[in-house]
Amino acid sequence: MTAVEAPRAIRHPVPYYAQWESPGLVPAIIAGDMRAAEDPLWQKSGAVTAEEYGFWSWRMCGMACLRMALDHWRGGAPPSVVLAEECREAGAYVRHADRVDGLIYAPFAAYARRRWGLFAESRPELTAAEVRAELAAGRLAMLSVHPSIRTPGGAPPATRGGHLVLAVGADDGHLLIHNPSGFPGASQEFARVPWDALGRFYAGRGVVLGPHA
Repeated sequence: MTAVEAPRAIRHPVPYYAQWESPGLVPAIIAGDMRAAEDPLWQKSGAVTAEEYGFWSWRMCGMACLRMALDHWRGGAPPSVVLAEECREAGAYVRHADRVDGLIYAPFAAYARRRWGLFAESRPELTAAEVRAELAAGRLAMLSVHPSIRTPGGAPPATRGGHLVLAVGADDGHLLIHNPSGFPGASQEFARVPWDALGRFYAGRGVVLGPHA
């Protein structure tokens, strides 16, 4: 994917949320050095138990993106597990005993419009040029990427997608993302992903969000 022409750099001042309540612990949790249920801030998620938090936290990238958007446009956001349960009731997640199917874009977009009054559009096809155009128009984009985008200089993954990040800005050389499972000080807030590297991770689909339905 290549950069598209634009008259200016774009950087929306979006607050950052990790999919775990303690952003500084993300590397340890991902590496398996600690269980997600051991996150000392787990109660902030709205989960009833630490184990419930641990189950949901690995599936919470979409809710972290939604929380960022809500905080940006509404000045606050509900806890992550509360949002996840609302999305489950709306059909955007299908919970099984040992896994969760989703985030399912179309019912999620309908939920975001109905519940929060946002502009929300499921985009099964969303090019890099279109992402930049949406950002230039004042919107944000939840993008399906491979989780290894947190270290874009590494070896290319075998597949694309499987994780959601929030596109919050762009310039001629880079897309700026808030990555819910990024590493602190490196790939969490306003992480710079070169346009020519994005295609190795990006599945070409997502959800566009705006402040008004």
